Amino acid sequence: MLGYVQIFKPELKVREYETYMGYYCGICKYIGRNYGQLPRMSLSYDAAFLALLLASVEDEPDIPAAEHCIVHHIKKKTVIRNSAIEYSGDLMLLLAWHKLDDDVRDDGSIAAKSTMLLLKRQYKKLRRRHPELCRVMSEGLAELSRLEKEKCASLDMASDAFAKIMEAILAEGSPDHHEAFAKAGYHLGKWIYLADATDDIEKDIESGAYNPLIYRYEYDPSESPADFRRRITPMLEFNLYQYLSVLEDVVNSLDIKKNQGIIENVIYFGLNRKTEEIIKGENE
Repeated sequence: MLGYVQIFKPELKVREYETYMGYYCGICKYIGRNYGQLPRMSLSYDAAFLALLLASVEDEPDIPAAEHCIVHHIKKKTVIRNSAIEYSGDLMLLLAWHKLDDDVRDDGSIAAKSTMLLLKRQYKKLRRRHPELCRVMSEGLAELSRLEKEKCASLDMASDAFAKIMEAILAEGSPDHHEAFAKAGYHLGKWIYLADATDDIEKDIESGAYNPLIYRYEYDPSESPADFRRRITPMLEFNLYQYLSVLEDVVNSLDIKKNQGIIENVIYFGLNRKTEEIIKGENE
């Protein structure tokens, strides 16, 4: 995940924001405690939402505590612990590892190789805990890399490879709600992939990097990147909001037992606001 799945803070209650940050800090603490300090750099706010969503349908209570950390060493911060937080921490590291592996295979990145060496022991531990998920990630990213090298013009094929990874992530995270979470993960994955491609339009045109939108909608070098973005905006809006609509329907069908306000904030405010910013090319 790429940092797109976030809350819209102005619409959150103070207590809800504290809980949200408690999940984020809980994941960070879990990673540091089980895998060391370096892997904590892979953490993004996507992980907090993943943990909140998976935990929302479970009876297991949140266990909050007030703790210091490296960043906040004076004032204690709320830290929450549960099994969903541990799973999300593992997932962030697995995604980071496979992204590094993809960078090495694509362009022989020395920095990626060096980081992989530092994380090799942690990855072996994660692979023992999540063998099937590691297989799905490896195969999905390999397929995505193949499509990128072929300059695939099919947006569905390109996004499907990443969506299946997200499908497996959410399905394994909640075996008792496998079907619903698999569907939610698939459409969230579709949204993330297209959002990232939309966000990178200008950068990829300038650098010549692969972007499925450039091939799917036949970018003409005689038009400016801004004109190209405006030309394909109706298609982007339709697809991005359609993925979110399915995600909303799935989440509404769940028997959410806790933190519903935070989850609804992300689904109805955070993701929709981020979609609007990305379509307009205003994402920071």
